[in-house]
Amino acid sequence: MTTRREQVLTALFERMRTVPEATIRRNEPLPEKVPAGGLVVLRDGDPGEPEVVLSPLTYLWTHRAVVEAIVSGATPAARDTALDDLLASLGEAIAGDRTLGGRCDHIEAGAPDVGAIAVEGGAPLKGATVTVTLVYATTDPLA
Repeated sequence: MTTRREQVLTALFERMRTVPEATIRRNEPLPEKVPAGGLVVLRDGDPGEPEVVLSPLTYLWTHRAVVEAIVSGATPAARDTALDDLLASLGEAIAGDRTLGGRCDHIEAGAPDVGAIAVEGGAPLKGATVTVTLVYATTDPLA
C-alpha cells in the first residue's frame, strides 16, 4: 500500500515530467553534465509537523518539497533565457493541476532562488531552487 505522501510526491513528479525537453529526475545526485533541455530534480523535502484534527483523527500536512532546476548555455544571456523558460514551463505544469488529480488539497510553487553555478573545468551553469508546498491530509502519520 502506497502512502499518501508517496502518492503526492509521485503525482508531482509526473506533473513535472510534462515540462517539454527537460530531463526530470527524483532524488538523484546531480550529473556531471546538464542535458541540453535543462535538468529538473525533485527532492522529497520535509513534510514538517502536521496539524492534528481529533474528530475524525486527521493529520493535515504542509509538505515542502524542493525542486532544483539547472541549465547550461554559451553566454550569460542564453543561460538567463533558458532558466526563465524552464521555470515558466515548470510553473505551467504545476498550475495545470493544483490538486494532483485529487491526491492533495493544494499545491503551490514559491519564488525561485536563482544563482550561477561555478563548476571547475566545466561549462557555466545557472540554477534555481524552488520550494513547492503540498497540502494534504492523512489518517495516520505514517499513512
